[in-house]
Amino acid sequence: MPQGSPPVAQGPALASSAADTACPAGMVHVAGEYCPKVRHNCLKWIDAAGSRYAEYRCAEYGKSECEAPRRHMDYCIDRDEYAPAGSNLPLSEQSWTDANATCRQLGKRVCLQSEWEFACEGEEMRPYPYGFTRDSSACNADNYDIYEAGGARIKDLRATRGSHPACTSPFGVRDLSGNLEEFVTIDGSRDSRPAMMGAWWQPSRNHCRARQTAHNKLYKGRETGFRCCADRPSLELASR
Repeated sequence: MPQGSPPVAQGPALASSAADTACPAGMVHVAGEYCPKVRHNCLKWIDAAGSRYAEYRCAEYGKSECEAPRRHMDYCIDRDEYAPAGSNLPLSEQSWTDANATCRQLGKRVCLQSEWEFACEGEEMRPYPYGFTRDSSACNADNYDIYEAGGARIKDLRATRGSHPACTSPFGVRDLSGNLEEFVTIDGSRDSRPAMMGAWWQPSRNHCRARQTAHNKLYKGRETGFRCCADRPSLELASR
């Protein structure tokens, strides 16, 4: 590991599958102390000053700092991005509205931004789900050849679920960086304002706190998808 990188604890990711029985099949139990406001300290940028991506993609982060009181979180989140039954390829061209309808049909809901962030970074507040040093091979990200001939449409470069095993968070949630840019609901927003998290397969920030808020609930593209969350207490009551 490069000098200056904090150690990456592996405990939560190595938890037994028995912990997941607190959640429905295909979901992961996330519990711990979440930091609402994090300072990330980039030690080295990938791209040179003056380039298109200058101070955009960080090669190595120092230790993250929590700048607000932590709060306890306890919920379930899909291990993978949503895919139709019988398919391992995550469903793309999905809007927040599509995500909301599908999650509700499944007895779940669109994840809150805070839930998505915590599932990605863990209590260490990792900038990337896999750690503090960027690895372009870990997740489906940092692809440069992303446009079809003529440049009018991006290529469909989705990766199948589980095909990037290194792209796993401390809680065991997969593909939270790259692959599809996932819709969430901004905490405390009026009328469930959407955001998109994790970026997609282009060269982008791709870290756990990066969000895109320029689009409304109806926007969809080849790069957009989602995963669902659920409240554990209601799930426990429903199973009685």
